[in-house]
Amino acid sequence: MGEPTTERGYQEASVIIDKKTQRGIGGGNCQVSSTLYNAVLNVPSLAVIERHEHGKDVTYVPEGKDAAVSFGSLDFKFRNDSNFDIGIKASSDGNSIVMQLFRL
Repeated sequence: MGEPTTERGYQEASVIIDKKTQRGIGGGNCQVSSTLYNAVLNVPSLAVIERHEHGKDVTYVPEGKDAAVSFGSLDFKFRNDSNFDIGIKASSDGNSIVMQLFRL
């Protein structure tokens, strides 16, 4: 997703650094990556290549279902082992995120 900066539209929000919650630019990225991770887990032909848990529990997914990301250090990666391309549709109503994976 790139480096979270105010110039790129990111706002200050809660972030986890060294197992502590504090304010910082880029809060919410992990909710997106965790939602995508859970969608990927539901597709047998997709394989998780890289995923990191947070240093503390998060409230937006069940325990063990999070995928922490941090520019330059933590990433979430998956591989498509099927014979078809996939698309990702993401939406948010400001309170929750929905991810849909579909065959192209």
